[in-house]
Amino acid sequence: MSPTPHALGEPVVRHEARLKVTGAARYAAEHTPPGCAYAWPVPAGVARGRVVSVDTADALDIPGVLTVLTPHNAPRLAPADDPVLAVLQDDRVPHRGWYVALVVADTLEAAREGAAAVHLDYDIEAHEVVLDAGHTALYVPEEVNGGFPAVRERGDFRSGFAEAPVRLDASYRVGPLHNHPMEPHACTAEWREGRLRVHYSSQGATLAGQTAAALFGLEPEQVTVVSEHVGGGFGSKGTPRPELVLAVMAARETGRPVKLALPRRQLPAVVGHRAPTLHRVRLGADADASLTAVGHEIATHTSTLKEFVEQAAVPARIMYASPHSSTVHRVAPLDVPSPSWMRAPGEAPGMYALESAMDEVAQLLGVDPIELRLRNEPAEEPDSGRPFSSRHLADCLREGAERFGWERRDPRPGTTREGALLLGTGVAAATYPVYLSPSHAEAHASPEGGYRVRINATDIGTGARTVLAQIAAAALETRVENVEVEIGRSDLPSASLAGGSSGTGSWGWAVHKACEALRARFAELGGRIPAEGVTVTADTEQETRRGSAYSRHAFGAHFAEVQVDTVTGEVRVRRLLGVYAAGRILNSRTARSQFTGGMTMGLGMALTEHSGMDPLFGDFTESDLASYHVPVHADVPAIEVHWIEEEDPHLNPMGSKGIGEIGIVGTAAAVANAVCHATGARIRDLPLTPDKVLARLG
Repeated sequence: MSPTPHALGEPVVRHEARLKVTGAARYAAEHTPPGCAYAWPVPAGVARGRVVSVDTADALDIPGVLTVLTPHNAPRLAPADDPVLAVLQDDRVPHRGWYVALVVADTLEAAREGAAAVHLDYDIEAHEVVLDAGHTALYVPEEVNGGFPAVRERGDFRSGFAEAPVRLDASYRVGPLHNHPMEPHACTAEWREGRLRVHYSSQGATLAGQTAAALFGLEPEQVTVVSEHVGGGFGSKGTPRPELVLAVMAARETGRPVKLALPRRQLPAVVGHRAPTLHRVRLGADADASLTAVGHEIATHTSTLKEFVEQAAVPARIMYASPHSSTVHRVAPLDVPSPSWMRAPGEAPGMYALESAMDEVAQLLGVDPIELRLRNEPAEEPDSGRPFSSRHLADCLREGAERFGWERRDPRPGTTREGALLLGTGVAAATYPVYLSPSHAEAHASPEGGYRVRINATDIGTGARTVLAQIAAAALETRVENVEVEIGRSDLPSASLAGGSSGTGSWGWAVHKACEALRARFAELGGRIPAEGVTVTADTEQETRRGSAYSRHAFGAHFAEVQVDTVTGEVRVRRLLGVYAAGRILNSRTARSQFTGGMTMGLGMALTEHSGMDPLFGDFTESDLASYHVPVHADVPAIEVHWIEEEDPHLNPMGSKGIGEIGIVGTAAAVANAVCHATGARIRDLPLTPDKVLARLG
């Protein structure tokens, strides 16, 4: 007998799948209202200074160019909470690539030609863009991304580390990384009778609408932001970016709809990036492989516009038991673009360093790296003392080891060969916190037997529509095809953005609550639905703001097998396997896709993705997909994904944890540990490119 169609966990096909594969799903730049004009931005050509003059005569002479907005003639906006959005508001240039003009024209070609014809003069100032561990501008902030304190001390770390029989003091580096979603950052803005309608590629239409209203002096109900289909974001579309402001500004100035899709080469400078992190990890252990001291310090950069600090040392506060701990973050404000969220901010770089260090300690102790992790499992969260709502990391490690064939591994590094190839295997743990945010939902029942759920959730490729329909169907005890889901518009019931792996847990809770209320209304009506149907609303403001007495995290284990070419230095991943404990899996098909995507991104972090900052010109040297190498099909082996059936009553009514980000966390460390096992050489600077490998092979 086949499972019931509404059962949570079933591999229900995405509701929008046919729309996407046939090209019927329309993205932000694919909406072209009648009379639509096109915009092209002009980025600053200096790393720091001021715009002295802007000569727009040549641009305005180009046929089809309607206007050129500059810091000298652009309309003034209300003060922005996020200074990144204060574009064309003054003559300051805080970093290279900051937008200093916008050309609007009848055609995209004319706008682009016009942008090239704008001539600017600058008052250039000296700039500083390179981060190092001893930078004089480094300071300890009050808190880091996520609201965590920048410093946490427990016990007496200094003496605990000094007295440990086995000690590791190692430095690791993760350079700047870029989000590069497939769909560019794009916005189509249109004013109609004092109302603003925007098609925008955003991870949160509610926040985008609120931001646009505040900046342009409107009431929130005067703005509708539509983000029906979004082609990826990885965090870069989590908050509004300059393209929203520029498109709306241009539409107001010209009186015509305006479309703006940012060129890919400009994205690294204006949509955020993962800031570089320099790590110092100190681990002390007894001879029996018990950790006695855990220390993790990081240094990173932020811009001069705003403070954003990657919380890379925070995972060390919850991962392993030890009587002494010290975690410290430092940040230097430099003349660089503002860093922001990128998939698993904090956890991705932090766990690379911590899990690499754990592997090194296992080698020093002569114990299996899985055994080291198992021996140091904490009974409760080490720094806070709170009980875990559920923690099945040990089960993930054990099941992963069995599926991967870990027992066949020769523990001696550099001993397994196939001709010129050195082979190795590695393991790393993964963790990601459970975040839940308040959301609102509406559920409607029609007398014909159908249901409609409305909530301003965002589907950034995760399958949110489908999973929300499953949650509603399960609560209503109906078939999933009986449920219609409306998402992706700011005039729907407000909801949190798609970020922090919090979307399904937050939106699903509100949807579940609304559907439960709808069932209660059925009972009140005696099962009779009036001709106009029945509609109820619900929100989770109270539930989500109540907090929890538990430490709530997803956990996982990654295993990698690599080959290292001793002639070329090239590293190829042969196998990747992940096992996760992430609460109740709500759709096995979309979940597998999310885990696989995260692991693929972790592979890129380990081997191919690299960005450098040019100290002379002050910009990122790898600014497009020809130079910034994301993994392609030939780079990615068959990836195995498994999960443990985990029951956790302390989350939400579905018992689910976020799964969008944990796949990247730990993958890079597993690959790096496998490379060390293959070669006997520890490379602590990502990515592991052939030049670095060859230098260590001698």
